Amino acid sequence: MVIGLEVHCELKTDTKLFCGCRNAFGDLPNTNICPVCLGLPGSLPVINRNAVELAMRIGQALHCDVRRSIFHRKNYFYPDMPKDYQVSQYDEPINVQGWLELPDSSRVGITRAHMEEDTGKTTHVGGGGRIHDANYSLVDYNRAGVPLVEIVSEPDIRSSEQAKAYVGELRAILVATGASDGKMEEGSMRVDANVSVRPLGRGEFGTRCEIKNLNSLRSLGRAIEYEARRQIDLLESGGTVDQETRHWNEADGRTISGRSKEEAYDYRYFPEPDLVPLDPDDAWKEGVRESLPVLPAERRARLAALASVEPADTALVVELELDALVEAAVQGGADARRALNRAGNELAANLTAARALDAAAFTALIKLEDSGQLTATQAKEVLGELLEKGGDPAAIAAEKGYEAMDSGDLEKVVDEVLAAHADEFERFKEGDQKLMGFFVKQVMDATGKKADGKAVSALLRARAGG
Repeated sequence: MVIGLEVHCELKTDTKLFCGCRNAFGDLPNTNICPVCLGLPGSLPVINRNAVELAMRIGQALHCDVRRSIFHRKNYFYPDMPKDYQVSQYDEPINVQGWLELPDSSRVGITRAHMEEDTGKTTHVGGGGRIHDANYSLVDYNRAGVPLVEIVSEPDIRSSEQAKAYVGELRAILVATGASDGKMEEGSMRVDANVSVRPLGRGEFGTRCEIKNLNSLRSLGRAIEYEARRQIDLLESGGTVDQETRHWNEADGRTISGRSKEEAYDYRYFPEPDLVPLDPDDAWKEGVRESLPVLPAERRARLAALASVEPADTALVVELELDALVEAAVQGGADARRALNRAGNELAANLTAARALDAAAFTALIKLEDSGQLTATQAKEVLGELLEKGGDPAAIAAEKGYEAMDSGDLEKVVDEVLAAHADEFERFKEGDQKLMGFFVKQVMDATGKKADGKAVSALLRARAGG
């Protein structure tokens, strides 16, 4: 499987790329329009400086070379472009030759990240939502002219999982830089996947098909898997793959043929006569570089070094934007693994409250668990209270009556539970490990959840002779 991705991200500007119309999602159709974005005769485009700066941020975050660029007209007829051409960049894009590092430390090359204007939105009403069987179509031009950056990867991706990891990491970078909100569900980030297959060991690529406008990581993964399987089945039956554009049908779980794939000459590109070349000077580029925040890859590496773990082990916490909280806990003397686990599980379940959680309280809670003053179950209960109401972990634990059980008392409870369930204990001794959870629950209930689950498991194994 060979995959290259084209990711279109709308830039987070107040206004459109070449006019002063509002850039906003969800407004009434055809209200954010003017003569410029409708392409009316006599109207002239004026470049949005903020959009250029955000495009440069994306390029520098992706380790691209930011260059002098030229806008072109990409000509085609379709109802979602009222002027029948799209202003884009062709052979001289603003960002070229970069790379993106994934959480597993692999790299995907970036061919280019060029600027262009978005199209309008066409809704085909009736049938299956495609133009061919629709009763009628509606066009909303609010999106026409919204600034976009199209990020084109090298064909370096080899699995659907790696494709999802790439898009997830790219989205995190776009959000971190403030260039885009990355909301795939609103269409501000859309993915086209170019997929081909080849026999193992062959260097030459197969014929690719492009799957258009995938708007979720789940759809991206499913579409790639289906398309690869379709192409393999076709080739193994003696057929050939035609280069074409295909559409993903989420309900049926399959790709559908759209049209033969256009080449660059089909669009009759020529330089946009109403716009001068875009040539940011060194001072502007350096200012943009200095404004970049710490990006996800660097945050993973920093936390990994602090916690003495692999960067991949910190990926989830960084993605959830809880790495600063975990860093504070580790720097405060808390066990790194335990802090990472609590952040990736209990805190992940309530992100809004987690991001407002006091770092000192989180640190104190982890240290109470580290010292054995709280069991894992008790620590989770106290953490739930912290997320809901805040406060001091030690005070919450005292109020709940949590304290470490004496080992002798715990052994007595375990023996009582085993005696009360003699038949189950015989099966447990004979190797029925599913009963471990049953006995742990009985002991936890008998002790009011004061027992340490790990200590209970160890005692049960010892009693069973293991």
